[in-house]
Amino acid sequence: MKFLAEINVMPQKEILDPQGKAVRIGLQNLDIHQVADVRIGKHIQLQLEASSEAEANEIVTNACKKLLANLIMEEFDFVLKTI
Repeated sequence: MKFLAEINVMPQKEILDPQGKAVRIGLQNLDIHQVADVRIGKHIQLQLEASSEAEANEIVTNACKKLLANLIMEEFDFVLKTI
């Protein structure tokens, strides 16, 4: 079976996000004052083949834990879709 994993990697809430802070300040400089907070992360798409959804879930989780996310500073979530 073929799967598409839509992965979001974001800084943990306790971690400062200087890039997000810079964007928030930039928005204020553009007179967009309604935005209270900005967090910048990564969006990753993986296409993979696996024999089941459970196997695909395990593959994506391992990829995130071992390479795609720095678990000391980041958290991840993902959605699997059959393609």
